[in-house]
Amino acid sequence: MTSTPLADLRIQIDAIDRELLALMNRRAQVAQQVGDVKKREGTPFFRPDRVAQVIEQVERANTGPLKNTHVAAVWREIMSACLALESPVRVAYLGPAGTFSEQAALQFFGASIEHVPCVSIDEVFRATAAGSASYGVVPVENSTEGVVSRSLDLFLSSPLHIVGEISLMVRHNLLRLSESLENIEAVYAHPQALAQCQGWLNTHLPNAERRTASSNAEGARLASTNPAWAGIASDRAATQFGLHTAAHAIQDDAFNRTRFVVVCLPQTLSSPPASKKDCISLVVSVPNRPGAVHDILVPLKVHGVSMTRFESRPARSGQWEYYFYIDLQGHPSQDHVQAALTDLQRLCAFYKVLGIYPVSD
Repeated sequence: MTSTPLADLRIQIDAIDRELLALMNRRAQVAQQVGDVKKREGTPFFRPDRVAQVIEQVERANTGPLKNTHVAAVWREIMSACLALESPVRVAYLGPAGTFSEQAALQFFGASIEHVPCVSIDEVFRATAAGSASYGVVPVENSTEGVVSRSLDLFLSSPLHIVGEISLMVRHNLLRLSESLENIEAVYAHPQALAQCQGWLNTHLPNAERRTASSNAEGARLASTNPAWAGIASDRAATQFGLHTAAHAIQDDAFNRTRFVVVCLPQTLSSPPASKKDCISLVVSVPNRPGAVHDILVPLKVHGVSMTRFESRPARSGQWEYYFYIDLQGHPSQDHVQAALTDLQRLCAFYKVLGIYPVSD
């Protein structure tokens, strides 16, 4: 049995590509009609629950040989491109280009967004609250270094709420203008990245000064200006600033992950409907009396609601008071969850729901 010549196979692929292009443009035309309907009705253009629903449907329909993860990535980009025709989504994140925050934004929204890189996490909150961006993406927790304190503090007074999350595998690389580890005088990175790589730096670059930057991408940019400097950043940052990777994956934890959340004003997008796996993020404070912290945990036990995170932050009142950041499993549409929230709120001196959203895989 003779095999099909390569030239013939390529002809088949070219024909299929033309069919795919025609179908994608047909889909885009229908998406434009959807956009017109949403505009007349005043409903949100971007619906993360609808994106998740479509991706789940195509994954169920997939019979291979493509893997579901690859199918999901392709469909997310198709939907992102179609949404850009309806109404471009402006997304703020900690910049410049090449940060892990940008990577998280692209993973959640797809590549067809309008980028709003910001110089700080504070500016991401401000730009999103002011309407300069429809959505913001901010880091809240790292598997090695714990919570991102500034993000938690900003939630206290911000009108923004959480509508989604992204868990990103973080691979830190040492970038510079040459491929050598020789003659490095300083390493630039965000303080979190420096902390996540301190073991490697102590071993391989013990004499190099560690200097903080507003972001890892900014550290990479600085490294591109001086051959004696290096930055810790992503592969994307290396491409962005024309740097070599002097050392790959230098993070101390091989399974280093950072959790990001997507925030927006409630009028931009309300809390997504219940999915199969939801999270409720709260911040509370309790009266300063013995047993008060224990008491707020009782409603969770009584009603069978699981807590996945409990963090404390000083209230900065000068009275040794604290805010407690709590993540709960479930959705308020579930009776036992709503009962727990009602009982919990009665016990709190301060109570704020930061967001109700699907948990990322």
